[in-house]
Amino acid sequence: MRLLTSSLLLGVFVLGGIIFKLSSPNNCANILPNDSIFVLTGDARRIPFAVNQIKKHPYSDLYIIGAGTNVNPSMSIKAFIESTSKSTYQNARAIKRIATKAGLDRIVLITTEDHIHRAKYLIQSELPNTEIVACPAILSEMSAGRRLERWTIEYVKYIVTRLGIKESN
Repeated sequence: MRLLTSSLLLGVFVLGGIIFKLSSPNNCANILPNDSIFVLTGDARRIPFAVNQIKKHPYSDLYIIGAGTNVNPSMSIKAFIESTSKSTYQNARAIKRIATKAGLDRIVLITTEDHIHRAKYLIQSELPNTEIVACPAILSEMSAGRRLERWTIEYVKYIVTRLGIKESN
């Protein structure tokens, strides 16, 4: 009986992981000319990806959210930097403060594709009346094994977050 239950739980976990991966956006949604773009730090792909997006949308505001924000001055972009939040939940709280103060009812969220579900969920829980437009940075130039590891970790973190534990990286 234990083996059957364990196998069933493993099967549900794997199936959920497949759905988690397949339901993640794999391209940037439509960014409007005056959207505010929020990029979460934590992966080296995110800020350069956001800089490329802001170059396509020069009238948008760029907010870099999270610890470890280092913007290369040679990038010649204007960005607002929030550098005190240290977890995705703290990022969501920081975005709430900024969006509320600025009266934003729509934001663009940039993070990596494996992180987009959890980040969007946490931000939406802080800003339930705000439209959150997903713009994921794709995990490229990474081995399949490393991508699988990252997706699995984010899937587990997403499950834990949905269970009510919000404070993790």
